Amino acid sequence: MQTFDGLNLYVRSYGPSDAPVTVFLAHCWTADTELWHYQVRDLLGQFGHRIQLVTWDHRGHGLSDHAPLAACTVTNLGRDFAQLIDAYAPSGDLVFAGHSIGGMTMMALAEQRPDLVERVRGALFLATSSADLNTVTLGLPDLGPTLKAQLPRMLGRRANKLARGHTLFPATERRALARFLFGPGARARDIGLAMDQLVHTPSATMEGFLRDMLDHHHRTAALAAYAGKQVTVMAGDRDVLTPVHHGRVIASAIPGSKLIVLPRAGHMLPLERETAVSSTLIQMVEHALSRQLVLGKHL
Repeated sequence: MQTFDGLNLYVRSYGPSDAPVTVFLAHCWTADTELWHYQVRDLLGQFGHRIQLVTWDHRGHGLSDHAPLAACTVTNLGRDFAQLIDAYAPSGDLVFAGHSIGGMTMMALAEQRPDLVERVRGALFLATSSADLNTVTLGLPDLGPTLKAQLPRMLGRRANKLARGHTLFPATERRALARFLFGPGARARDIGLAMDQLVHTPSATMEGFLRDMLDHHHRTAALAAYAGKQVTVMAGDRDVLTPVHHGRVIASAIPGSKLIVLPRAGHMLPLERETAVSSTLIQMVEHALSRQLVLGKHL
């Protein structure tokens, strides 16, 4: 699919385009569609062709086109998401899951296209934030505003070195991932997947989206669009990127939502806690399908 500004997005679609329920899974920064491989397995195993399931690589990620630095914004991810829904699910009920920047993408969509959010029956916000990411310390002493301002550029330069093939699985990044992205006891294969995705992240994606996320401080109000939906917010109690407090803010902004704090889990919940994530999505899809059945009986 081509975006409004001419970038080609890599999209995977499973199931019929006219399915009564479509599930969209939005991945995190520096990842790609493979982040959701456990959930794709579980949802297709449970529902088969009774639903449509859509995953995609965000602009500047995975197999999608590289994006210019200035185009790496959450606002643009929201625009891309709206185009995906219009293209792949112009009608029918919707279920969303968004991890980290994927959850922010769901918030940006609510700002831009509340008409699409009206069709949502279930929404799962995973290890994400609606405000004040610039206050996160990663569990370290506060870096101070000057060093924090330099962090996006520093990571962008590091990504550029990795892209030139200095090493396939650099020891520095692997240790950082294990410490900052995962809780204790993470599986080596999950850390390896996240590492591979990080190594292949373009420098503009690394720098641009981080810079934009650090300015992501105004989307809490957008969450009101999800009021009245079946909404679950999940947070890991060992997450140092989007600590539990950020999940509580999201849950408090959506009346009727449920907050689940996962013990000993870090940031990478679709990988670390795949059973909890998949079972929650399955329950949301079952709810949406039941609603379709009831509506069908009354038509």
